[in-house]
Amino acid sequence: MVRRTLLSLVASSLVLSPALLAQSTFTHRLQAVMNQPEFAHSHFGVAIYSLESGQRLFGLNENKFFVPGSTTKLLTEGTALELLGTDYRFHTRVYRTGAVTPKGVLEGDIVLVSAGDPNLSGRLQPDGTMAFEDEDHSYGGADCQGLPGDPLLAINRLADQIAAKGIKKVDGRVLVDTSLFPEGTRELGTGAVISPIVVNDNVIDVLVTPGAAEGAPIELRIRPETAYARFLNHAFTGKPGTRADISFDDGVLGPDGTRTVTVTGTLPLGREPAMESYKVSEPSRFASLTLIEALRKRNIEIAHAEPPSSIDFKTLAANYDDGHLLAEHVSPPFSEEVKVTLKVSQNLHASMTPYLVGALLGHATKDFDQAGFDKEHAFLESAGLDLSGAAQSDGAGGNAFFTPDFMVHYLLYMSKRPSFPLFHRALPILGRDGTLAKIQPLSPAAGHVFAKTGTYAVYDALNKKLMITGKGLAGYIDTASGQHLVFAAYINMADVPLDPNAAQEIAGQALGKIAAAAYDSAIAQ
Repeated sequence: MVRRTLLSLVASSLVLSPALLAQSTFTHRLQAVMNQPEFAHSHFGVAIYSLESGQRLFGLNENKFFVPGSTTKLLTEGTALELLGTDYRFHTRVYRTGAVTPKGVLEGDIVLVSAGDPNLSGRLQPDGTMAFEDEDHSYGGADCQGLPGDPLLAINRLADQIAAKGIKKVDGRVLVDTSLFPEGTRELGTGAVISPIVVNDNVIDVLVTPGAAEGAPIELRIRPETAYARFLNHAFTGKPGTRADISFDDGVLGPDGTRTVTVTGTLPLGREPAMESYKVSEPSRFASLTLIEALRKRNIEIAHAEPPSSIDFKTLAANYDDGHLLAEHVSPPFSEEVKVTLKVSQNLHASMTPYLVGALLGHATKDFDQAGFDKEHAFLESAGLDLSGAAQSDGAGGNAFFTPDFMVHYLLYMSKRPSFPLFHRALPILGRDGTLAKIQPLSPAAGHVFAKTGTYAVYDALNKKLMITGKGLAGYIDTASGQHLVFAAYINMADVPLDPNAAQEIAGQALGKIAAAAYDSAIAQ
C-alpha cells in the first residue's frame, strides 16, 4: 500500500500555515511516527496553537472525535479546581451520639462522617503537600513499591484525637456515614469502588516477591494490615522470564464483615518485588474496621464491632454539631488533590469527582454524577467552548470522546484562569515525573512538556494482543525557541503485544516524539 504523505493531505484533513509549508521539519517527524509499522491501521489527530496569540499553527484530523483516555481528567479536574476553588478543603469529622461518663464510657456510637476526601492516606506530608509515586499503587507494577510511611495516617490521627477526649470504652458502634453520595459503583480503570469515604485509595497494597526456587510459594507483604481482608496465598514461583500472572478472587464475606481473599497465579523466579492492589468491596466497612483497630490500639474498648444491619443516619445527623465533635481531619488544599490525580492519573479520584461536584455544588439527592456533569457543562459553556466537540460520561476517561481542537481550546481557556499556575504545576512533565517519567527522558524536550497522558485499551482475543483504542497526550510546551504552545495529540486503534508496558513503549513514546518535535521544530510563527 502506498501511503500519502502529510503534505499531500493539505486539501483534505490536514491544514498547514504558510510558515509550516516552508518549514516542514515538524511534519516530516510526525510523518515518521505515523509510518511506524505498529500504526499501519491507526488514526492520528493533532492540534497545536500558540499560547500567546491563540493562533492555530497545525491541525491533523483536529475536528474528528478521538478516544481520549485519561486526558479526560484535564476537564474533570480543571472544572472541579475552578468550581470548588484551589483552596477548598475536605473536613472529615467524627462525632459521638451519646454522653461520655466520668469514667470515659461513651454511651452511644462513634460516627465518622465522610466528606469525600480522596486522600485519607499516607500521601499526607508534614508541610501540607501530598506525595506521589510516578507509578501509583492502585495500578501496581514493578515500578511501584508504595509510599513510605503509614497508609492509615489520617485514620490514626483521628483515633489519636478521640483518645485525647478521655474515652476508654464505646458502648455502641463505630459507624461510617456515606450519605454524601452512594458507594458501590466500580470505576472503569482499576475497578476500585467509588465512595465518599476513601482510605488508602480503597485498596490494600500487596507487595509480591517470588520465592527462592521454582515452585516455592511467593511472598506477600500486606499494607495496611487489617482484619478487613485475610489473604490465602496459593500463588507460586514460576520459571525465570515467564509472564507474571497474579490475581485475587472477590473474597468470601464473613458474618463479621471481613473477607477471606485467595491469591493465585505465578511470579517468575528472580523478578523484582512488584505491587498488586486488592480493591476493597465495601469502603465504608474498610474505614470502620481500620478505625476500630486504631482505637483498640489506643486501649479503647469497642463493645460492638460487627457490621450493623441497618442505620438511620438522618436521625444520627442530629448529633453532628460542635458539642458532639470528637475528631476532625482537614485536608490539604484541593490543588494538591488535583496534582495527585493528574500526575499519576488516579482513576478513582477522577471518577468520584463528578459525584463530589454534584453533591457539594449541585446539592443533588440522586443522580449525583449527572448533577456533576451538569455543573461541568455549564462551566464549559460559560467558557465559550464548542461542546459539539466533546462527549463525556465518566470522570476518568473510560467513556469519553473529544476532538483535538476542543481539547486545545479548553486548555487555552484554562491558561487564562487565575488557577492556571496550580493547574499547570499538576501536570506530568515529559521525562521527569508522573505518567510521563519514562517518556522521552533523554530528549531535549524533557522537562519542557507539561501534559496529561491517556490510555484506553481492550483485549484482542483473536490475535492475543492488546488493541489500544485510545492513546493521548495534551497540555503545554515551552519550546526551544522560547514560544509557548498548547497541543493535543491522539493515536487511536493500535494493535500492540499483550505486555503491560507495550502501550507506553509503543504508543506513549510515539506521542512523546510528536511533542518533542513540536518543542524544537520552530513551528510557532
